[in-house]
Amino acid sequence: MPRISRGFHGRRRTDVDSSRIPPGQYVVDPEFPVLSAGPTPDVPLASWSFTIDGEVDEPRTWTWDQFLALPSESVTVDIHCVTKWSKIDTVWKAVSLDVLLGEVETSAEYVTASSEGGYTSNLPLADIMDGQAWVAYQFDGEPLEPEHGGPARLLVPHLYFWKSAKWLRGLTLMNEDEPGFWERYGYHNYGDPWKEQRYWGD
Repeated sequence: MPRISRGFHGRRRTDVDSSRIPPGQYVVDPEFPVLSAGPTPDVPLASWSFTIDGEVDEPRTWTWDQFLALPSESVTVDIHCVTKWSKIDTVWKAVSLDVLLGEVETSAEYVTASSEGGYTSNLPLADIMDGQAWVAYQFDGEPLEPEHGGPARLLVPHLYFWKSAKWLRGLTLMNEDEPGFWERYGYHNYGDPWKEQRYWGD
């Protein structure tokens, strides 16, 4: 039976440097709220794969073991959800998108991240290059829990967290932008938390 996310209950922190918190946000800690558009999928590692396709010279696919063998790094970042919670100094183990995209040749300018279950989010390719984005598979030294997108999720901390697609299965590189799941329902196409780009028109 699929697991259902039932929202979150958390405490606000007020002892954080306000310059780290985008306008309209509040800090939760130690809670890590769980919000999802649907049930939490179970993704067996034996059948997990990650693919980069679309406008590339040749599609590339990694199995779980091949993905874990790639160079990884520890990443400490603040994250900001469009529902107004922020979490500071989150620690992830992740593979940089620079490593993964370094395996393909492309002239694309946009990317669609695709997840188990059909969720998508769209991003400019420039926003996931040059040390700005990762595919994360550990949080706080532990395997990433399914509720938070395990076994692997996108991590794009400079944008609202709905852009960091959970249960990531692939990236499709494209020459033209195409709105993702929430963007088609009125969320902002870019999602900069420092500009409070929550919805179309913000």
